[in-house]
Amino acid sequence: MTELHIELLAEPLWPLLNKFYRRHDSPMKALKGGQLWVARHNEIVAGLCLSPVVGGQWLTGVFVDPAYRGQGLAARLIRQAVAPAQGTVWLLCHPDLEGFYAGIGFSQQTVLPQSLAERLVRYKRNKPMIAMGLGQLG
Repeated sequence: MTELHIELLAEPLWPLLNKFYRRHDSPMKALKGGQLWVARHNEIVAGLCLSPVVGGQWLTGVFVDPAYRGQGLAARLIRQAVAPAQGTVWLLCHPDLEGFYAGIGFSQQTVLPQSLAERLVRYKRNKPMIAMGLGQLG
C-alpha cells in the first residue's frame, strides 16, 4: 500500500484536480493563477486552491474524497498548503464549517480585501456564508 503524499501540483497537471472534482460531482474548480495542492494515495484524494489576493491568499476548493474523510486529511492538507503563504489566508464558507476551520486557526475576526468582501456580498444573496482568516503564524 502506498503512502499518502501532500504536494504542490505542477501546472501541467492542473487538469487532474478538476477531473478529481468532477469525478465526485463537486462544483469546485481549480483557479488559474493560484497554487493547487493535492493529497495523493496513488491518485488524488483531496485538493485545494490558494489564489493571490491583496494582502494574502484566498483558499478555495477544499475537497476530500468521501472514502478519506474523518481522518484529518483536510486539516493536514490546509496546514501544509498555507505554511509558506505570505500574508493572511482567507476563505469563504458555510457557517456549519466554522468549527472545523476554527480548529485549524481560522477566525471570523478578520478584515477582507475589497475583492473578497464584494464576493462575499454576492455569495450571501444565494446562501449563508461567512468569511474567516488565518494570519501569519510564528
